[in-house]
Amino acid sequence: MATEKGTEPKKIVHKLRNKYRLVILNDDTFEEKLSLKLSRLNVFLMSGFGAVFLIAATTLLIAFTPLREYIPGYSSTELRKQANELTFTTDSLQQQLTFNQRYLLNLRNIISGKPVINFGDTAVADSTITAELDKSISREDSVLRNMVEEEERFNLDAGADESHLPLSGISFFIPVKGLVTNEYNVEQDHFGVDIVAQKNEVIKATQDGIVVFSGWTTETGHVLVLQHRQNLLSIYKHNSALLKKEGELVKVGEPIGIIGNSGELSSGPHLHFELWYNGNPVDPRNFMTF
Repeated sequence: MATEKGTEPKKIVHKLRNKYRLVILNDDTFEEKLSLKLSRLNVFLMSGFGAVFLIAATTLLIAFTPLREYIPGYSSTELRKQANELTFTTDSLQQQLTFNQRYLLNLRNIISGKPVINFGDTAVADSTITAELDKSISREDSVLRNMVEEEERFNLDAGADESHLPLSGISFFIPVKGLVTNEYNVEQDHFGVDIVAQKNEVIKATQDGIVVFSGWTTETGHVLVLQHRQNLLSIYKHNSALLKKEGELVKVGEPIGIIGNSGELSSGPHLHFELWYNGNPVDPRNFMTF
């Protein structure tokens, strides 16, 4: 009995090592195409190694490639960090977009002579922006929108305390010599001064800058807006003619327009001149004598 028990494992090993031939024949001619010598042990070993290789390759592929992100339920610190960063970026972009829309809306009002909106009430501001920006956009509005998107640095709260504005050290060139007939008055939505001068008097740039708007509005006629350094804007309204086009660079004291009486809000030949610093109107008479 002991001898029979001892021969059982040997028989099993012998069967595993028995050689077999795998032959592939042509079904019509019985020509041998492929012949392989195999044993059960070889088949088991190759199958085992193949399975281990596939498992290892799949594990490495998932662990060290972005494919792991497609596994349902997968989460990692890096993914959560990226999600948080995207959330913060989206929020910042949304705030910047609202910020730019507010500035654009106020700048449109400035050029057309309409009252400037105080955006302290966010709910009112957002509803106003939505209502205004849903209207058809003219060519001038498109130019202003592009300018605002490039600048992205203006505050919109009108009526700031001018005593805190660091403009006292800046030397301004007087755009035109004449008589001031209407003073700066924020309460009456008059954000500049009206200067009466001789007919066909040349208007000059108060500072070096770039023309960001040069066109016509129904209320204020021929209007030219210059962007200067230090977040400073100068605006020239009711001109009879404009000598500069959008995108042109101008030097201080360079002629930019001719005094006139254009626009529905004009009652006679004069220049309506405004200064805006960081999105806030300032009184030009605090910095120059006309």
